[in-house]
Amino acid sequence: MGLPALEFSECCLDSPQFRERLRSHEAELDKTNKFIKELIKDGKSLVAALKNLSAAKRKFADSLNEFKFRCIGDAETDDEICIAKSLQEFATVLRNLEDERMRMIENASEVLITPLEKFRKEQIGAAKDAKKKYDKETEKYCGVLEKHLNLSSKKKESQLQEADSQVDLVRQHFYEVSLEYVFKVQEVQERKMFEFVEPLLAFLQGLFTFYHHGYELAKDFSDFKTELTISIQNTRNRFEGTRSEVEALMKKMKENPHEHKNISPYTMEGYLYVQEKRHFGTSWVKHYCTYQRESKRITMVPFDQKSGGKGGEDEAVTLKSCTRRKTDSIEKRFCFDVEAVDRPGVITMQALSEEDRRLWMEAMDGREPDREQEEQGWDQVQDQEQGWDQVQDWDQEQDQVQDWDLEQDQEQDQGLGAGAGLGSAAQLDSIGFSIIKRCIHAVETRGINEQGLYRIVGVNSRVQKLLSILMVPPSLPT
Repeated sequence: MGLPALEFSECCLDSPQFRERLRSHEAELDKTNKFIKELIKDGKSLVAALKNLSAAKRKFADSLNEFKFRCIGDAETDDEICIAKSLQEFATVLRNLEDERMRMIENASEVLITPLEKFRKEQIGAAKDAKKKYDKETEKYCGVLEKHLNLSSKKKESQLQEADSQVDLVRQHFYEVSLEYVFKVQEVQERKMFEFVEPLLAFLQGLFTFYHHGYELAKDFSDFKTELTISIQNTRNRFEGTRSEVEALMKKMKENPHEHKNISPYTMEGYLYVQEKRHFGTSWVKHYCTYQRESKRITMVPFDQKSGGKGGEDEAVTLKSCTRRKTDSIEKRFCFDVEAVDRPGVITMQALSEEDRRLWMEAMDGREPDREQEEQGWDQVQDQEQGWDQVQDWDQEQDQVQDWDLEQDQEQDQGLGAGAGLGSAAQLDSIGFSIIKRCIHAVETRGINEQGLYRIVGVNSRVQKLLSILMVPPSLPT
């Protein structure tokens, strides 16, 4: 499996996958750097220790045989295959030369040690310096961004605009440094294919010149040497031919990064801060989020570039609704609320900027808060009431019914009758009072499970409906 490809378009998103691929390239460069150091050390020992030539050459051959090239991409060209297996061929040749006990060539230091040392210091060293600069800018950008997002929305507009401008400058600089670092890493990976192998080939060619007994071996090696030379030259030519195009593409990306974004399978993706509840308050955790409009799936990956790793488990939910958060309802800026089908409660998220929030809300078909409240209506307000308030309302209504029942009993005892209080339209006789008492007793015994009956309006509507169904007006006197 070869090294994953690094795309300039991924520098803008700076996704966790991009960081992981970048780390694999960095690990490969570190491995190459360590190997070159060891190889140079072995080469110097080989030149200096003529008496121990056999042992030194065998160690050098073993080192070559253990190293494996990792090319960019899954499919390898014939030239890359030829170059990749060259080290194993070199090791075979060196072992055969050890059998012949030939002397070390006099110019081994010039054709082998110096080019490798130059490549390690100039190319790999430059890549390490670029990495330090990239890590420094990453920490700076994340720090400025967090500080910017923690600004209160109550500050003056001029101060907020100035802070936005400062973040844009830092973001642009971080983006440029990221592009340059990716360019340098890929350049070193390509250069090592010829600048690293070519000195080894020259060293072997020198051995053939100075070793009389290695003539036959050199003759057998000539075919592969020719093939390898062509592969190296082809690789060099391809590198020189595409280097200017890559530089031109990098410049275009610097000038207008949004026009060259990588094609993504997601409707929207990027970093969001998600509000999480803690034991003593709340905290804002940075997540890399993706959203697909077709499936309405939101994936949240806790990830912080400064720490260089994930901060928790991934989470995926199905979108139900998205609403912009009012500025005066929360201390943070650029916030919006998300409701999920498969998760209770509201998820409050903070975008990186006003434009970023607009893009997220467009992708999720978000709505303004006023419209959302109108559509939810009374049922949403009712669901948000506290249980104690419901019980209290029911107790008050029950007391009112009991007081009314007591007054009716008193009126009946005094001979006033129900008609004096209710008029001629309807009367309550002893049977009616008995029904009312039984209803109150049933409510006190079983309680109320039907929604709405704890409100006076709900009770009245159901009483009127029952009366209209069951009450039959008395026949008129003849």
